[in-house]
Amino acid sequence: VATSGGFSGEQTSTDAVALALAATDGASGYAEQTAWAVRDVDPGAVAREAVEIARRTANAGELAPGSYRAVLGPYALGELLQYFAFDTFSGLALLEERSYLSGKLGERRFDEKVSIADDALDPRGLPKRFDFEGVPKQRVPLVEDGVLRGAVWDLPSAARAGGSRQSTGNAPPPAERRWGPLPFAISVAGGEAESVDELVELVDDGIYVTRLHYLGIVEPRQGILTGMTRDGTFRIRNGKLAEPLVNLRFTVAVPDVLADVPGLTRETTLANEAAFYDERYAYGALVPAIATARFDVTGIGGPPGI
Repeated sequence: VATSGGFSGEQTSTDAVALALAATDGASGYAEQTAWAVRDVDPGAVAREAVEIARRTANAGELAPGSYRAVLGPYALGELLQYFAFDTFSGLALLEERSYLSGKLGERRFDEKVSIADDALDPRGLPKRFDFEGVPKQRVPLVEDGVLRGAVWDLPSAARAGGSRQSTGNAPPPAERRWGPLPFAISVAGGEAESVDELVELVDDGIYVTRLHYLGIVEPRQGILTGMTRDGTFRIRNGKLAEPLVNLRFTVAVPDVLADVPGLTRETTLANEAAFYDERYAYGALVPAIATARFDVTGIGGPPGI
């Protein structure tokens, strides 16, 4: 990167991604692993995970619309939060008053177990040293113990904000500058649960969601998103995974999902589908699995695999 401000620098990075989608008639399963070093990716384990999920999703049943307790696996939580974050934690969106943060900074709006940062320096992710304007990366607290703390900035949005506002090193590629600064390295602090099974045990009656599909932003100021579950949705009964479910349509206010969180796994996963509408990108979200008291199902789709 070379800029008119006098910066000139380069960085080299690598990333390795293994994705597996196992499908038969009426059943499917998905798994992924991402790391900056290929030695840390195990394609065999990814394939086995996807096959096991697919095996368990055969003969899926339906679920009535309603508000359910849920456990979201890391793939599901990662996608949900990345969509939410791009409109919520953007300094430009905040300036234009189209962010959920507008008028709420400093307020506790999420469960106190929830802490979120943008951290492109974390070696567990896909580290970057500077952004597309040459500004050094830094860890940016976004939510601390449920309290809304801030947003990310690039040079134009920081200048527009005025005062002492500085870029946080979140300028996007030139072709995407219209979106303003973006939090490319979402990181959610893990909790106390030692496994996903431990989270499932917290839910007497609810659903487990492996992965999401075709998300869309409905109302950014309220953080409302809609989409479908896919590749492994199950009913939870008496703290155990029970029968598989067809793909479900959901419409959720992400703040509601994060407002009452019984638990999060201690371990975090680098969630990254590696492509967005066929465009390759090397970004991901470091996220745990999460148990939530509210996940709103609004309809059903086809069986897994469709």
